[in-house]
Amino acid sequence: MIQKLVNEIKKKNAPIVVGLDPQMSFIPEELLNKYYAEKGHTLDAVADAIYDYNVGLMDAVSDLIPAVKPQVAMYEQFGIPGIIAYKKTVDYAHTKGLVVIGDIKRGDIGSTSTAYAVGHIGSVEIGGEKIYPFDEDIVTVNPYLGSDGVKPFIEVCNKEDRGIFVLVKTSNPSSGEFQDREIDGRPLYEIVADKVTEWGLDSMDGDYSNVGAVVGATYPEMGILLRKAMPKAYILVPGYGAQGGSGKDLKGFFNEDGLGAIVNSSRGIIAAYKNEKYAGMDYKDAARQATIDMIEDIRVNALS
Repeated sequence: MIQKLVNEIKKKNAPIVVGLDPQMSFIPEELLNKYYAEKGHTLDAVADAIYDYNVGLMDAVSDLIPAVKPQVAMYEQFGIPGIIAYKKTVDYAHTKGLVVIGDIKRGDIGSTSTAYAVGHIGSVEIGGEKIYPFDEDIVTVNPYLGSDGVKPFIEVCNKEDRGIFVLVKTSNPSSGEFQDREIDGRPLYEIVADKVTEWGLDSMDGDYSNVGAVVGATYPEMGILLRKAMPKAYILVPGYGAQGGSGKDLKGFFNEDGLGAIVNSSRGIIAAYKNEKYAGMDYKDAARQATIDMIEDIRVNALS
């Protein structure tokens, strides 16, 4: 699967992923009001508005980008209707030719971890029919429980040609409370990076492994170190834009050939119409222009 992502990045010359992380405050009032009029002030109305919003966003930017990254919690907060909107979003993204990175951050042990992996990137057989429940292409995985929590995902990756991004050094301010703690003289994130390299050898797909890593743009010095520590791991880079990361912070995340990383922006694109810079545009046109601006920033400041 990682090779498919690499191919799409090369084709569009855009190592970026748009995070589809809808919040009610991001959704234009006219969309919400449309579904409130149809279904009242209900979870079903909000879920339908979210899906409509996502469709508009993907229609606006799908020709520019290789992938989208829906964050499942933003859908789960609206219960079963929200989960249905999540699944419909995944399916619609596939009709647009986009790679889907499900930001689920799952991690457990044994049969529970296997169930998460099967449900999101695997398949179940029912009555002789093979069915893909959520059908994301790649998902994020929390390694805190160790190899027991990660290897079931790798097994499904190998069986179904899917991928994972393992949390190594996350972009949030308090990530260092655990991730920077030293063990035998080394920060924990370096030890996790070593495991990512080890796990990745069991799932190679071309020059890179289906086992990638999450490393935040807010820690560029660590990005340089971790890029070298995980030479076969693709890096998913959150923290661009609203969280403070910019193109100049990203140079060390990429290899010399311009590959090796894919940078996420969520609210900076999907809520761009609320930004003064894009005043007067509707949410779709603003998202498209913000995507173009992000691609240019990365090409000029990270890849040149």
